[in-house]
Amino acid sequence: MVVLDIAEAGLARNFRAVLEKVQNGAEVVIEQNGHPVAVLRAAEPGRRKLSEIAASLSEHSTATLDPDVAADVQEFIDSHRA
Repeated sequence: MVVLDIAEAGLARNFRAVLEKVQNGAEVVIEQNGHPVAVLRAAEPGRRKLSEIAASLSEHSTATLDPDVAADVQEFIDSHRA
C-alpha cells in the first residue's frame, strides 16, 4: 500500500486529487505543523486484479498461481450470483 504524507494546506488545495489517490488504494497521512493528525483511507478494502497482485510481488517471490485458478474463480462467481 502506498502511504502519502500531506500537509493540511496541500490537502485543501488538492482535495480531489488526494481523494482519487485514496480511491486507488493509497493511505494519506494528514499533517498539521509537521505532526500527523489524521489518516485518510478508503472506506472499503480496495479490490485488485490478480494481475495487479502478481505484478506487485518481488522478483524473488516463490508465489505461484494454480493452473486451474481461472476455473476456480469462475465457479466461485457463478455460485454467488443472485
